[in-house]
Amino acid sequence: MALRLRAFLAAWRIALRIVGLSFRAELQYRSNFLANVVLGIMWQVSIIVFATVLLGRFPDMGGWPSDAVLLIASMRMLSHGFHALLFGRSYQLSVLVQEGRLDAFLLRPMPVYRQVQLSAFPVNALGDLIVGVSMFTGAVMMVDLAWTLPQILYVTAGLIGGTLMEAAIFTALSSGHLHFPSSSAWSTWIEELFGMFGSYPLSFLPRLVSSAFTFVLPLAFIAYFPAAVLTDHIEGLGVPATVALLSPVIGLAAFVASRLLWNMSLRRYTGVTG
Repeated sequence: MALRLRAFLAAWRIALRIVGLSFRAELQYRSNFLANVVLGIMWQVSIIVFATVLLGRFPDMGGWPSDAVLLIASMRMLSHGFHALLFGRSYQLSVLVQEGRLDAFLLRPMPVYRQVQLSAFPVNALGDLIVGVSMFTGAVMMVDLAWTLPQILYVTAGLIGGTLMEAAIFTALSSGHLHFPSSSAWSTWIEELFGMFGSYPLSFLPRLVSSAFTFVLPLAFIAYFPAAVLTDHIEGLGVPATVALLSPVIGLAAFVASRLLWNMSLRRYTGVTG
């Protein structure tokens, strides 16, 4: 047990050193570094502006007051920022496959999935996190909640679960990129769906569409269900209240399942030459 613990800690020390080196490498081109951070901020701010205009026109969206909708949007945005920082390189897997760079990862004594996530430092994620933290702080101050210890623990679990659910979705998609690199277009399309619908109550959508965002593409588990539990909007969710309450656990389970799928797909990977 002690040997395994030391090996585990040593592996993560190496990972952190790689992150530090990648970060310093990005800082060598400071203009490009700042441009990527600003790009991340501008993209997220554009979503905030759109949400603000929409809430101004429809202050009671799907039976949700504007402060509760802001909580959904901020939780999704902050979860997305954490996802972009920790797991966002799944988007680049198709490029790694097409360029033959993934084959070299198979020769190194480190899990391939971890190497993919360490292949570049996600500078744009810093912009996402700046906006996400700012928006979440504002939402916490505005929403009509006492913020007791159970609520604080649950919103923390909800953010972790939302991060893992988004990671699960894109990890599962990247399993296909190992064999069909052109399928990366699906990731782009789904990311656009997240930005378009992930920040609002799904109850304002037709039942068929909201069900698809629950059972086919589980967008509802990222922020909508946890925010519904926190603000007591559990009526009309389309799932039992217990399922909404367990959103963080379901996010963890989905991520574990996606990693198993990814590992199984990697075992069948035949290389860039086929």
